[in-house]
Amino acid sequence: MNLWRSLAGLPRDLWLFSFATLINRLGTMAVAFLVLYLTRQLGFSAERAGLVLGIYGAAAIVAAPISGRLADRIGGLWIIRVSLIGSGVMMLAYPFAHSFLAVVALTIAWSLLNESGRPAILTLVADMVPTEQRKPAYALLRLAINLGMSVGPALGGFIAMHSFRMIFVANAGASLTAGLLLILLPLHSAKHSAIQRSAIKSEGGKTLFDDRGMLVFLFATFLVSVVFFQHEGALPLFLVQDLHLSMAFYGSLFTVNTLMIVFMEVPLNAATAHWPHRRALFLGAFLFALGSAFFGFASGPVLILVGIVVWTFGEMMLFPQASAYVADVAPPNRRGAYMGAYSMAFSIAFALGPWAGTTVFSRFGATTLWTLVFFVGVVAATIMLGVTSDKSPEPVLGTPVEEAA
Repeated sequence: MNLWRSLAGLPRDLWLFSFATLINRLGTMAVAFLVLYLTRQLGFSAERAGLVLGIYGAAAIVAAPISGRLADRIGGLWIIRVSLIGSGVMMLAYPFAHSFLAVVALTIAWSLLNESGRPAILTLVADMVPTEQRKPAYALLRLAINLGMSVGPALGGFIAMHSFRMIFVANAGASLTAGLLLILLPLHSAKHSAIQRSAIKSEGGKTLFDDRGMLVFLFATFLVSVVFFQHEGALPLFLVQDLHLSMAFYGSLFTVNTLMIVFMEVPLNAATAHWPHRRALFLGAFLFALGSAFFGFASGPVLILVGIVVWTFGEMMLFPQASAYVADVAPPNRRGAYMGAYSMAFSIAFALGPWAGTTVFSRFGATTLWTLVFFVGVVAATIMLGVTSDKSPEPVLGTPVEEAA
């Protein structure tokens, strides 16, 4: 399937939604620089800063399943609007918190609001398009995300050199703008079938806990996400403290990563569209592990860049395939719950991964850290080989009703 050509057939509202996503991602930078902000601006220790990042992830664990269940009942659009506006307000307030307890309180509120949008977005995209357009729809969404991320974190690196607090202001402005766009734009195809809404209450069928393949996938997703989230915890500390590289260099790594994704992810997924789920998931997870191994041998920027390139190929293989896998195997009346569980696996890893990474880094050093990260990634890749690809049948639904405005 030619995914570039198939993008032209996607509905207008998906393009509008992707444009709002692009606006939001253009300013996304606060989480990536959170550890550096807490250690350099507020004077927190590396372990305490990693703990705050872990608390952000722990709150996201709570947000993910709630958001997914709500998406099954009312659709995702309202959840996304509240997520964008609410998280924007929290980021405006964040620079005014100075004590550890105040930072923790605002971090919890920020995470609950910000992370509730993730499963809602994945569910809304699946609801917007028929099954055959699902993969190009997710490709378009990731294209918007990564176009924005090619600018946001790099810009954040330069902003951080002058004012850490302005990172939160810039991020909040992008989030609020995107939220207002989704309130003002008439997204007529953001619909949820009345039959789907009632089915979740009245029908039985397979649940998440009966789905062995999904459970295997979720465990492997957790492990590979522990590897992935080191880029927001231990990696910036390693670059700045051990290798004495600048924060601007750290921000520029996001540009390398996202520009590769913008230009290469869609054709790469087109070339591997015929692959079974498990093959692409295995390769993506293994490349994450291999990229991390290069970090362990780095003494300057060259091997860091090589590791990021390998890491990015893993990301391009893993994440589009993972979203498509969940959308394929989820019963249509429980798609939000499945997406919530998928997001929760990331959130658990986010709660534990950065904290564990920064703790290992501060106590045992970079060599031990990147060795452990490599082995975790290899285990995740091996487990992905056990993922099954059985699809849940799509029922014939009645005329969809427009999501309540």
